Amino acid sequence: MNGKTAPIIFWFRRDLRLSDHPGFAEAARSGRPVIPVFIRDELVDGLGAAPKWRLGQGLESLAADLERRGSKLIFRSGDALQALRALVAETGADTVCWTRAYDPDSIRRDSAIKAALRGQGIEARSHSGHLLFEPWTVANRSGLPYKVFSPFWRAVRGREVAAPEAAPSRLAAPDVLPASEDLGSWALGRALRRGAEVVRTFVRPGEAVAHEKLENFIHEKLPRYPELRDRPDVDGTSGLSEYMALGEIGPRTVWHTVMRALQSGVPGAEAFLRQLAWREFSYHLMFHSPVLLTGNWKPEWDGFPWSEDSGQPHVVAWKRARTGVPIVDAGLREMYVTGRMHNRVRMLAASYLTKHLMTHWKIGMDWFADCLIDWDPAANAMGWQWVAGSGPDAAPYFRVFNPATQAERFDPDGSYRRRWVAETQAKPPKTAEAYFRAVPRRWGLSPRSEYPDPIVRLDDGRRAALAAYQAGKSRVRN
Repeated sequence: MNGKTAPIIFWFRRDLRLSDHPGFAEAARSGRPVIPVFIRDELVDGLGAAPKWRLGQGLESLAADLERRGSKLIFRSGDALQALRALVAETGADTVCWTRAYDPDSIRRDSAIKAALRGQGIEARSHSGHLLFEPWTVANRSGLPYKVFSPFWRAVRGREVAAPEAAPSRLAAPDVLPASEDLGSWALGRALRRGAEVVRTFVRPGEAVAHEKLENFIHEKLPRYPELRDRPDVDGTSGLSEYMALGEIGPRTVWHTVMRALQSGVPGAEAFLRQLAWREFSYHLMFHSPVLLTGNWKPEWDGFPWSEDSGQPHVVAWKRARTGVPIVDAGLREMYVTGRMHNRVRMLAASYLTKHLMTHWKIGMDWFADCLIDWDPAANAMGWQWVAGSGPDAAPYFRVFNPATQAERFDPDGSYRRRWVAETQAKPPKTAEAYFRAVPRRWGLSPRSEYPDPIVRLDDGRRAALAAYQAGKSRVRN
């Protein structure tokens, strides 16, 4: 084969869509046969139970979309470089493309693969697509990355964003497709166990659904987004987080759709664009400061006396949504039943763990990474460090969210808490009862279980957290 007829291998990762996809669009435009592939390598195997299950749902949808365009998604498992080399040998492909990732593990893997393939004469190209702006293209006047969101937002607010391309209607395929493993045999939902059946009823995967959700959000929710986005008792958010985490919808599509609404004078558009930029900011921080994923972004917090024992009874109670604080438990139960948690309640659950219970944010971050179907490495780490006080733009440690007053403000009639906490009601709704079917049987819980007293009195927890904070400040000064 020559360079004009040799196939192109396109390696899908967290970009499970066909539109607004720069790398895939370039491969399709070439007119050469395109071989779409997904590889279950060690990074995929290392995903938590819920995000790995949700990945499987997204892959099923992507495979169906490709088949409708005369193509087929090839599944391979094992070391990614070895899998790609095998596909090159089997197909005669001379080009391998993929969308960039920005976490340190992916960067190390992709850099090694690119060097190895090029070393054997194979063209290897990475493309943009997961972010609006590449992290090395946004800097302050000193040429350094931004560490505070507000100036970052001002820097990107007026930047040009390329228009998204439509999905190709047809794809050229090779005469003979390489063999594929069976996605079902991978059992990506195995670790979620019986919870998968519960969560599945709340999930609609795929690119088409993502676009539908975006359009519905623009027309039905965006005008009241600023006032309702913090209300877990109403459906006031976009619901796009899981789709963006897996790349089932592209950020350029979301940006341009909301920007058109802004230009049309739709209230709420500016506020939502800021949230999209906050996602961007978290990725830029992760790229420039990978410590965000593993340690305190602010090193002065390294001596803070957080407990790192995940087996302590109060941590176990938090994980099992049995803290005795209804708004915190409701959020965690929503997560076990739907795979998602309202953002305001995520902050309350995180604040309660790191401040009232004085537990290290890494324990909560890792738990969310196992339980959220919309898990995103940068957003998850950024969120936890922001709440804990150790991260960029962080909520100061003296800002200890009071779950009771937050519940009164954002769930004024208690409907969110009633939706998810069964033990406080004589006739709980099905959503609240579903929690007991989703969690492990070994927890020994049922709707008839007695609801626990609070692990710690809210005012006592606040005082202990502030005392630890003041002691830590004194140590730093001395």
